Amino acid sequence: MRFNQIAGACLAACTALTTAAVVPAEPIEKRATSTTSRVADAACTNGPNTRACWKNGYSIATDFDQKFPTTGNTVTQNLEITNGTCNPDGHGSRLCLLINGQYPGPTIRATWGDMLSITVKNSMQDNGTSLHWHGVRQYHSPGSDGVNGITECPLAPGQTRTYTFQVTQYSTSWYHAHFSSQYGDGVIGPIVFDGPASANYDEDLGPYILNEWYYQTSYQINAIASVNLGNGGPPPNADNMLINGTNKNANGGGSYNQVKITSGKKYRLRLINMSVDNYIRVSLDGHAMQVMTTDFIPCKPFSVNSLLLGIGQRYDVVINANQTAGNYWFRANVANDCLSGNNFYGRAIWSYSSVTPGTPTTSANTQDSVCLEPSQAAPYWVQPVPSGSFASQIDALDVGLTKAQVVPNGDAIIVWAINTSSINVAWDHPTLQYVMEGNTSYPTQFNVVPTVNEGAWNYVVVQMLPNNPPVPHPFHLHGHDFFLLGQGSGTFSAGSASLNFATPPRRDTATVPGGGWLAIAFNSNNPGTWLMHCHIAWHVSEGLGVQFLESPSQITLPDKSQFDSQCSAWDKYYQTAYWKKDDSGI
Repeated sequence: MRFNQIAGACLAACTALTTAAVVPAEPIEKRATSTTSRVADAACTNGPNTRACWKNGYSIATDFDQKFPTTGNTVTQNLEITNGTCNPDGHGSRLCLLINGQYPGPTIRATWGDMLSITVKNSMQDNGTSLHWHGVRQYHSPGSDGVNGITECPLAPGQTRTYTFQVTQYSTSWYHAHFSSQYGDGVIGPIVFDGPASANYDEDLGPYILNEWYYQTSYQINAIASVNLGNGGPPPNADNMLINGTNKNANGGGSYNQVKITSGKKYRLRLINMSVDNYIRVSLDGHAMQVMTTDFIPCKPFSVNSLLLGIGQRYDVVINANQTAGNYWFRANVANDCLSGNNFYGRAIWSYSSVTPGTPTTSANTQDSVCLEPSQAAPYWVQPVPSGSFASQIDALDVGLTKAQVVPNGDAIIVWAINTSSINVAWDHPTLQYVMEGNTSYPTQFNVVPTVNEGAWNYVVVQMLPNNPPVPHPFHLHGHDFFLLGQGSGTFSAGSASLNFATPPRRDTATVPGGGWLAIAFNSNNPGTWLMHCHIAWHVSEGLGVQFLESPSQITLPDKSQFDSQCSAWDKYYQTAYWKKDDSGI
């Protein structure tokens, strides 16, 4: 649970004010109403040839960052996390963690505008937990973001809590534990929010989960990575790649995921990278993929032969079953150009319904070899970002490696640091509790960065420092999607960097290139305490993150009695807990 790859970064939080409406109590934001349009319900019914339509006057043209429906419907789900054993590829069983007795966990499915009420019971031994709903805005519900040490105390063994929030977005995502590297042992599952789409299709094949698998536990791998870091080495390679929780192993055991398709039909596939340390490149032999979402954001459809997914990223694609009937390999390989490491590769068999399923003999498509998001991912909604004050408002925060004690009386180890501070949260006193108590200052190690005023724009530049290994980092922002202004190699310069303020793509997870930089922007329109971090599990465990404190006086606070009760139960448990905190806590 410590710290692996030697790299450095510079995080620049840059701010510029623009005219914008104050965030209202009702779910209507009028920042740029010209980018939305209402479609008469009678003229717009969602179907195979009209996926852009939805209902009640909402359609693909509705930017859900500005408005969204309210259905009045509440979807309930119960999740119980337990200890268990897993053998997803036939290599042999190892200790793992299960959700409702299964790995990966069950799909959470709701409709755009629904309320979700998800009750989580921690039935694990010797583990606290919290569940994060990746990419979900948590508009007016920051207490349900599920980050122990920031939005709640960890949920102690034997305890139960309910996360409640409205579905203000649509498309595909996932949920996972935010308790050190715990999610690598099985606390993961897919999310589907039904809504309109920017491309037509006949059938929805549902989530397609991509992740690596280790034959040791995630905590063991994290500890090895820490030792390797001290010796200047990389973390261990993964042992296999899984597709929807299964694959054959290097010795031939296990089984492939299998999918049947019918000639002439178009299929929606919801790709999700739930890995802890690997970028994954996917393709279906002989078939193109039509991309229609980047994370939760609809984009103008474009076709690719292969697609790179960073950790935490999602793409919804349409696959046209228009090739010669037969059996085809679906490939999920670690991206070597992203310096990812795996001892095997992922395969699934896609078979046309008119043929007998069998082992494919097909050849791989031409693969891209650039460790970046696809450049053709133009947003469906056009939302320009103000640029006038960008260059003059840059405030650089240096990030690099240092030695520090992450636990009292512990050895000094190498950690990530931002202005000499590695993020290190307090499980027993989360940031949101500081806000509830009316505090205006926070411990340095919380790495709290105040955002600009309500309705203004925040600009963030993440810069990898020179003379460090060129390791790319998938950065994820909670509470927002962001506008991807640019990425590049070398040192960022506001005067010479090529930035897109007119039609920037939007998403919630993007790559900081190895040895390069990432520039993003987001509007202060969602009060809360929002973590931004590298989604390589070892790196966030090692402290690579900050938290943005946004409009604290406007934050919708959770129920105090429930919040305090969860913290009291954790405090009582932790007094005799076998495992103590020895990393960033997130």
